[in-house]
Amino acid sequence: MTMSLAVRFEGIEKQFGPVRVLHGVSFELAPGRIYGLLGENGAGKSTLMKILAGYERPSAGELYIDERQREFASSRDAEHAGIVLIHQELNLADHLSIVQNMFLGHELKKGFFLDEPAMREAARASLNEVGLHKNPDTRVRDLIVAEKQLVEIAKAMLRDARLLIMDEPTATLTPAETQRLFGLMTRLKDAGTTIVYISHKLDEVERITDDVIVMRDGRFVARAPTAELTRQQMANLMVGREVSDMFPDKPPLAEDAPVALEVAQASVPGWAHDVSFAVREGEVFGFAGLVGAGRTELFEALVGLRPSSAARIVINGKTVELKNPRDAMRHGLTYLSEDRKGRGLHVDMALKDNLTMMTLERYAHPLVDTRAERGALAVAMKDFGIRTGNASSRARMLSGGNQQKLALAKFLNPDPRVIVLDEPTRGVDVGAKRDIYFLIHRLAAEGRAVIVISSELIELIGLCHRVAVMRAGELVATLGMDLLTEERLIAHATGTH
Repeated sequence: MTMSLAVRFEGIEKQFGPVRVLHGVSFELAPGRIYGLLGENGAGKSTLMKILAGYERPSAGELYIDERQREFASSRDAEHAGIVLIHQELNLADHLSIVQNMFLGHELKKGFFLDEPAMREAARASLNEVGLHKNPDTRVRDLIVAEKQLVEIAKAMLRDARLLIMDEPTATLTPAETQRLFGLMTRLKDAGTTIVYISHKLDEVERITDDVIVMRDGRFVARAPTAELTRQQMANLMVGREVSDMFPDKPPLAEDAPVALEVAQASVPGWAHDVSFAVREGEVFGFAGLVGAGRTELFEALVGLRPSSAARIVINGKTVELKNPRDAMRHGLTYLSEDRKGRGLHVDMALKDNLTMMTLERYAHPLVDTRAERGALAVAMKDFGIRTGNASSRARMLSGGNQQKLALAKFLNPDPRVIVLDEPTRGVDVGAKRDIYFLIHRLAAEGRAVIVISSELIELIGLCHRVAVMRAGELVATLGMDLLTEERLIAHATGTH
């Protein structure tokens, strides 16, 4: 089979009930090029690519593959045609091993039996290619989020794709892992594979793509060679207006501001050792570090999600013992996980049910007051800019960015005084990022302490009064605003300072 594959969309439309998410989309993809597909959350990018990959069928319009009209009945039909989608939200079975996930539905056989040695060897080779040196028999549930993302990419490599769709593939990856992925993408392109790269990281789009295609509100709006567009122009095309001042001015922090959270000598077995820090009211305090440095695990432990020990945890002047997240919430501390679908939201539940879940006692007298819940949802949709065609829909029907906004609204509903946000803008478009940045500073201006864990150094520099850097489970440096540079943060995170 030849590697080249050309695609043409002709007037593609898609409706989910009364909600139309694609409006007559038409453009072409030439073979052997890397395309950056850009747009705000809810622009229709993922829906269009799901149609191309056989996960959805168009309501109207036609799809042409190599000048032949096609409509795939399933993702397997699309894979037979050489089209593979790497999902933004991880699509793995946690209870199965890496190799079982990679060959699920595509098992190799030797006679009547599974050829397990062949599958294991092929899986190991594909994992090595993406830079994940793990035993293929490792259970997926034992991997961190970034490692699961690499498994998804390695799984796609096994399908011999002629057209590969990557939806936010670097959202959880380190710079070194991202660079390795870009090298792999370049090799695939040189072999004739067409790649559609969906990302909100415009610097990455600028580095790796040949052409940029922009969608907005379910419509195709622009196409241009990447070299002819600046990042600012890409952002403006995505949101349909001039985007400037991504980060608000940092609210002033009084030197005598009370300490909102103090942690002394916290340790998490296998992840963190003897970590101490303090965050003041009104402060935005960042945590930087490479994937696996122990940042997420430290805060999961602090709210009772992991076994840990600490000499002292003090919240708003009171020494506390936090056995579970409800204890933490009762003392004014909430933690929003980086895994919004796995731990942030119940995606099969309604929006209002997600929003009020943590504070249900407010709405039960003793029966649940659904009218009050709907009122709270209306306020949250306005305050957080949650966009949906139907307020009665389930959370899974929202775009990734709107799911993140709903998760933020849910975890702020208990009115916490200390808020921990783990990768709060992962998979979120440039316009929504700006909204979240301004929300974070609004929370700080109200006197709350906000802790931001992020892999995006520019985000930490633009948002935070101070940034703590973790390496191999230890807090190795805390930098004030006058010392916040990418070079310093990377140097401390890698131990080269």
